[in-house]
Amino acid sequence: MNITVTGATGMIGRKLVAALKERGDEVTVLSRNPQAAETALGVKAIAWTPESEQAPIDVIAASDAVIHLAGESVAQRWTAKTKASIRSSRVDGTANLVSAMRQAEVKPQVFISGSAVGWYGPRDESPVTEGSSAGEDFLAQVCVDWENAAQEAVGLGIRTVILRTGVVLSPDGGALARMLPPFKAGVGGPVAGGKQMVPWIHIDDIVGLILASLDGDERWSGVINATAPHPVSNTDLSKALGRVLRRPALAPVPALAIKALYGEMAQIVTTGQNAVPARATELGFQWKQPDLEGALRQVLSR
Repeated sequence: MNITVTGATGMIGRKLVAALKERGDEVTVLSRNPQAAETALGVKAIAWTPESEQAPIDVIAASDAVIHLAGESVAQRWTAKTKASIRSSRVDGTANLVSAMRQAEVKPQVFISGSAVGWYGPRDESPVTEGSSAGEDFLAQVCVDWENAAQEAVGLGIRTVILRTGVVLSPDGGALARMLPPFKAGVGGPVAGGKQMVPWIHIDDIVGLILASLDGDERWSGVINATAPHPVSNTDLSKALGRVLRRPALAPVPALAIKALYGEMAQIVTTGQNAVPARATELGFQWKQPDLEGALRQVLSR
């Protein structure tokens, strides 16, 4: 297949591009820095600034599928400027991508767009599925508008999959990389009381879900929670990481300390959602790493 990928130099994108190349797909990436992307990934790269310009129509028209992972990192202090960038990179970027699909004479067969479990907003321990309501906080509303922009592709006759991704466990960055230093030093522990749920997923399984969505039939459409089958509390995550590292995991981190460090963004650390992958389970997806402690051991052995 001829596949176009955005966000290809990110943590998930790098792993995905390698998997696509390994199975023989022709990959083109759209990147702000195409020269760096070509060097890093070994594929053809085309310049594109998601927030401010339409995606190149000729590239989209030559694509059997488009996988859209681009977006400004939410893991930073949320100033007015960064909040605008987070929203624009996702909402405007997706709209500019779908605009190119609309104008392309030959349209992709499949469009896979990223989203996040933040769509549900802060929740208690009750499970939420793809049919649950959206939250009302900043990140939830960004996700709502982001998904609405992606859903415009459905009206073009394109099979569209939206993956609401949880906390990705990877040896190459993300939340786990930020957790490791204090835990390795023996001063890690639950954050903000530890009751908040963490809908996690191993990097190999988020890539697997993308590939399954790419190759699937019409049942593989709409929203799918990209999480492992069993979300855990922040306390249980801390205990599992402590066991894997053979370090104590008893030092609590107060919510006030996180808020002082990150401001409003702290809510994605101090709150959570018990997002379960109901759709992926119904579709028969097989997780490579369904168990948290096994997933952590596999990631940290790399």
